[in-house]
Amino acid sequence: MIGCTVSGSEVSSRTSEYQKQSSPRGKRSPKNSPEKQIAHQSCRQCFSTKMLSSNARTRQLNGTCASSVDMELFLHYSLIPSLFVILVLSLLQRREHHRQRDDASYLLGNRFRMIIPLDFVGTFRNRWSYGVAFGAAANKVMFLFSEGYQPLQVPQWAQAFVLLIGGIEVGLSHFPFFACLSSEFRLVSSILGFSYSLIWFAVTTLHITQCPHGQFVGKYETVVFYWPSLLCLAFLLGRFLYMFVKSLRVHLGWELQTEEKPFLEVHQAEHVKQLLRKCPLQEREKSWFQIRIYEWDPYFQFPSRMIGTTVLAFICLYLFIVIEFCMFVYVRDELDVFEGELESYVASMNQTGTLTPVLLQVKELINVTKGVWVVTILPASLTCVSYLFHILACYRKQMKRLWAGDKHFLPLKFHNPSSSESVVAIARYSGWQIAYILWGYLIIHVMQSLCGLVIMYSLVLPVIHNQALEMLRGLGIGILTISIVLGLMVLQVWIAASFFLQPKMGTADKQKPLALNNRRAFHNFNYFLFFYNVLLGLGACLCRLLISCILGTWLIARIDRTILQSGCERADMDSPQRHRHHLGTK
Repeated sequence: MIGCTVSGSEVSSRTSEYQKQSSPRGKRSPKNSPEKQIAHQSCRQCFSTKMLSSNARTRQLNGTCASSVDMELFLHYSLIPSLFVILVLSLLQRREHHRQRDDASYLLGNRFRMIIPLDFVGTFRNRWSYGVAFGAAANKVMFLFSEGYQPLQVPQWAQAFVLLIGGIEVGLSHFPFFACLSSEFRLVSSILGFSYSLIWFAVTTLHITQCPHGQFVGKYETVVFYWPSLLCLAFLLGRFLYMFVKSLRVHLGWELQTEEKPFLEVHQAEHVKQLLRKCPLQEREKSWFQIRIYEWDPYFQFPSRMIGTTVLAFICLYLFIVIEFCMFVYVRDELDVFEGELESYVASMNQTGTLTPVLLQVKELINVTKGVWVVTILPASLTCVSYLFHILACYRKQMKRLWAGDKHFLPLKFHNPSSSESVVAIARYSGWQIAYILWGYLIIHVMQSLCGLVIMYSLVLPVIHNQALEMLRGLGIGILTISIVLGLMVLQVWIAASFFLQPKMGTADKQKPLALNNRRAFHNFNYFLFFYNVLLGLGACLCRLLISCILGTWLIARIDRTILQSGCERADMDSPQRHRHHLGTK
């Protein structure tokens, strides 16, 4: 139990102030004496002060940790071994067409050829290794996303160039991972890739062990941020070690060299065979999971670009949620201090001030908002995770339709896009999809929090404040009003079908023909309902706006679906990228 001592002079002075401020309302009971209330208030302030000072002291100790490794500085210095690895692998490459020149390039002969990190168009080998290599760069991607990369002091208008330089530097520092995985010289590339991965793994581990705690999450904050990248680096170490052992066995003649890049992938050949087979007379039954969720297709494989995009999006989404939670912890502590000041003011006014009801409502709003924000973290996260899997399912379905020559699911304007736009869309798609997932999570989280506040203030808080009957009465009136409006709309349809349409022309017709009957009655019906439909249209317009806002914010993270209506797709900057990307990779 935490003790709290309050001096007698302090209690007496506060008691005198309290008696001066309060109006005489008769004799008070000993239970509610001013001395006891002031002492209780002083103990509460002392307890909150000790708790805040303890939290501040803990964060100060965590914040004063000085690591011998600066990860931002290491990113700059990692370019030295990165360039060395790129130079060695480039020298091992041979140019297919060598032209004699008069400059110093003749010294290299047919050596020194540009290397590629990976084939973004149609690579199906080492897909998960490439995806894990992308995951190793997740922390640096989030560093760029937060615009924390500030190596130069430039004007605001030149910030885009700084971010471009930062993206090139991050790409260059992680280039050896991809280059060593895709190189034809497996023995040399495995040694270089293992050494480079070991450097990153050792530096990251040293940074975590020296300063494992942080200022926001507290204990093991650095571990929470860096364990995905550390796990990816450990996987790359194992992958390069496996490549070294396998290439060494091939070099010693213990194992035959396998064809690295066949003319036609196995799953593509099986897909062609499946198309040439006769369709079975009776299709096998599918389970509920295959019908509703996902059906595995052995004749289709996602390219390394999609696997890398998904892995990097998962890790970046995790890091984004952690960063958001850290910001929430900081804001929550500031709100706790503000709540303490509100409580002190209300207690000093003896809950009789004119602003007391407003301050109590503000305090309740703060508490409800904090609770709703924490609760909606999980559904917002699951929504974005489901979007990632749904994007993969839509990619497979749409690519199969494009292989069959079916473009009906595309807007008419994107049936024949320009070649340059399709090539640029291939480069943009992955980065845009990750950014849209991150921003989409934040927007969905805010939207779900607002919905949670509406539910709390309309359903939960009235029950807590013993206003359940009023809440049920208002809910019943609202449901009854909406039911009557919908009933009148259905009634109009029924009257039109029963009295104002001519009978069916045949017994096999499903509905009556579009031919008016009882025209005079119809014109009177149309006239009197004209004014009512104007008022009904006002409510329908507000409902349309609300539904558009909800669906727009809910689907903002998905590039595979445009949030604009038909005819305005070009104004949607993300949807054209998806269409051109699919057409370019087909």
